[in-house]
Amino acid sequence: MDWPLLAATLGLVAGGIVVLYSATHAAGTGPVFVKVRLLHAAAGMLALGVAAAIDYRVVVRVWRPILIGTVVLLAVVDVIGRTAMGAQRWIPLGPLGGFQPSEIAKLAIIIALAKLLESRERWSFAGVAGLLVVVAIPTGLIIEQPDLGTALVMLAIFAAMVFAAGAPVRVLAVLAGAAAGAAPVLWGLLRDYQRTRLTVFLDPGIDPLGAGYALIQSKIAVGSGQLWGKGLLAGTQSLLHFIPEQHTDFIFTVIGEELGFVGAAVMLALFALWLWRGMAIAMQSKDRAGTLLAVGVVAMVVFHVFINVGMTVGLMPITGIPLPFISHGGTALVVMLAATGLLLSIGMRRKKILF
Repeated sequence: MDWPLLAATLGLVAGGIVVLYSATHAAGTGPVFVKVRLLHAAAGMLALGVAAAIDYRVVVRVWRPILIGTVVLLAVVDVIGRTAMGAQRWIPLGPLGGFQPSEIAKLAIIIALAKLLESRERWSFAGVAGLLVVVAIPTGLIIEQPDLGTALVMLAIFAAMVFAAGAPVRVLAVLAGAAAGAAPVLWGLLRDYQRTRLTVFLDPGIDPLGAGYALIQSKIAVGSGQLWGKGLLAGTQSLLHFIPEQHTDFIFTVIGEELGFVGAAVMLALFALWLWRGMAIAMQSKDRAGTLLAVGVVAMVVFHVFINVGMTVGLMPITGIPLPFISHGGTALVVMLAATGLLLSIGMRRKKILF
């Protein structure tokens, strides 16, 4: 058992519960959110335990039903999905709320790519095109919801795993060129609010009371925390509801304002420990499938942390990407804990120990 990885995970989950309560207590919903979060955490820890107990090679072998089942769920969202804030991303589950298949799709793609890249030695453009199709089908369904943030995560996972699998420079160059060439086309496919988010990122002042409002208030909140923060439950931005979606996409602002630079540094240190152990497991894996699986999971978490923290401090455009283990979201938490369980499974079945 990789105890540092497990300890970092538990520290992030526990800290997330505290921060989530702080983000919602002013509205009187703190206890409700904490109760729901504890239920999600319990389900996630069960998923972590099951994933760690099962040999990861068994999981990789059943990649087809996992991927097909995920695509079916994504298609079902378009039919009976619940709509919230202009997005149709959730399958309703009655009193249990709902779950978000796009979160499951991230892990499904990691598992599928680990199998498809496991024995690849010869790289052809036809073979790479086949890999792109595998990724494009669920990604296209996710974009339709619309969920641009998750679609970007899928592409980041693909790029990291193809690189780790040893794709030659010419293949990587063609993929990079194709992505750059497709940018104008993708810009035309974006919805108006998505284009506005990108332009506001360059200059929030062009619409300070509209599209740029959340970004401006977010930077104020993080900066006002200074070194030690204003104290837990004492953040004025939280108390006065200046920042929208502070319990989900902008939860890092609560950490920055109330716990200051020191609190944010502790949280980022836990993520650094988690990522270090994840990469160590990738290096120690006894086979290529385990290495690729671990790289995919680490890439997913790295992209989430980089984009989420970056957007709250104005370094990245605003996208709907939650902060792993901390932001509110039941499906996201369970999937992240299940992914951690896969890392633990790979680590427990390694042959060589490097460090």
